[in-house]
Amino acid sequence: MFYNVPGVNRTLVAFAVLVAACLVLVSCGSYNPNINQTITRGPVKLRAFVSNPLMPAGGSATPVLNVVDALNDKLSTSTVSLLTTSPFPGLMELFPNKRFTLVFSSTNSGNSITVVDNAKESAAQGSGGQATAINLPGPTESVVVAPDNVTGFVAVPSAPVAGQPQGALEVLDFSNNVTSATLPVSGARFVVQSHNGDRLLVFGNRAQTIAMITPSLIGTTDPNVIRDISTTAFDHPVWAVFSGDDNTAYVLNCGPECGGSQASVTPLDMNTSVPGTPLPLSNGTVTGGATIGLLNGTTLYVAGSPPGLACDSGTQAQSCGSVSVVDVGSMTVLNTSKIADGFHNRMELGANGRLFIGARACTNVNIPASGSSDGEVRGCLSIFDTKNSNVHVAPVNGDVTGLQPIPKRNVVYVVQAGELEIYDTTTDELQSKQVDILGQAIDVKVVD
Repeated sequence: MFYNVPGVNRTLVAFAVLVAACLVLVSCGSYNPNINQTITRGPVKLRAFVSNPLMPAGGSATPVLNVVDALNDKLSTSTVSLLTTSPFPGLMELFPNKRFTLVFSSTNSGNSITVVDNAKESAAQGSGGQATAINLPGPTESVVVAPDNVTGFVAVPSAPVAGQPQGALEVLDFSNNVTSATLPVSGARFVVQSHNGDRLLVFGNRAQTIAMITPSLIGTTDPNVIRDISTTAFDHPVWAVFSGDDNTAYVLNCGPECGGSQASVTPLDMNTSVPGTPLPLSNGTVTGGATIGLLNGTTLYVAGSPPGLACDSGTQAQSCGSVSVVDVGSMTVLNTSKIADGFHNRMELGANGRLFIGARACTNVNIPASGSSDGEVRGCLSIFDTKNSNVHVAPVNGDVTGLQPIPKRNVVYVVQAGELEIYDTTTDELQSKQVDILGQAIDVKVVD
């Protein structure tokens, strides 16, 4: 059971249609001869993996991770083959030690997790010398890996639990490639881990409750392994951001976007499990939403789509989302700006203070230029300049499924509508040199 987020069902339907179409056409990427497609050979110092379930190969489509030279924006001849373990690679998660990458695959026949050895650029092999996958009881959109680099946690909202509502946090043992425990959490949809790995917060479909899990107690009889924190200080909580010292978790309350009353941020003391006073997200003029956030120092950025938020002039879009700037020291809203709408679930800070915010199921505008009209194209990617609060909505239609700032460079890799796009953070525009992924790009991660 998901919150009633507008557009989720039609997004899943549209995604299924896209997959079917891609299987027929082999490549969802539209080849552009002007794209710089120089191929690199030999070792790549800074690699980005791009999950691609539909790479053309021998007249059919094959699931791979494409390897991109992220220092030079070039496609490598190397690919990570996932044909035997991960038929539809999508969401990825890098291990803390960067030795491995977790890859989630979802098809009609099942859901699974594959671990990729980054150095070998191949699926990691088990004790029997064969690459294997860990089967999941349902699809997921939220995975974390513990600091020990051998334990994973996956939120599976449809996981069956005997005698209880469906939904669970699956605990994965990567040393043996098995599920080691199933922790029931009603409708478990998102999991957030503290920096030190001592606590997990799991968000399901309960309007005023989150589950706090202590990983060190898993496998014991201690009843505190799962503790429900229920309070009116929460209003459909969906995400959290931990402070640098892990003493506080800033819980994001989705509010009216998820059927509640007020989008807000609630500070939660992780030492006492006592929540503070919720901070409503409003600057007095623009009401904010809250489904994803990022903390930079003492500044918390929060994005969401408050129902009924009209756009300013300059766009044909009828509804907009918002990004709020919160000072967590004083717990005050410094600014709220309008961005593209949709369900915001991606946020990364790139160079030059550019905050990249991605959503799905947004309002796509595609009006061709004609006569005296310049036309308009916009989709689900918003770029927020944290220095002056300017907002640039990228002129590209489609959902954003991957965001990756490239270290020590003024570029951010974005996966939108099945394409890998490279943005220049000095201009907020696509740079001239691009990489063409033949097939369907879904996620992107720097692995070095």
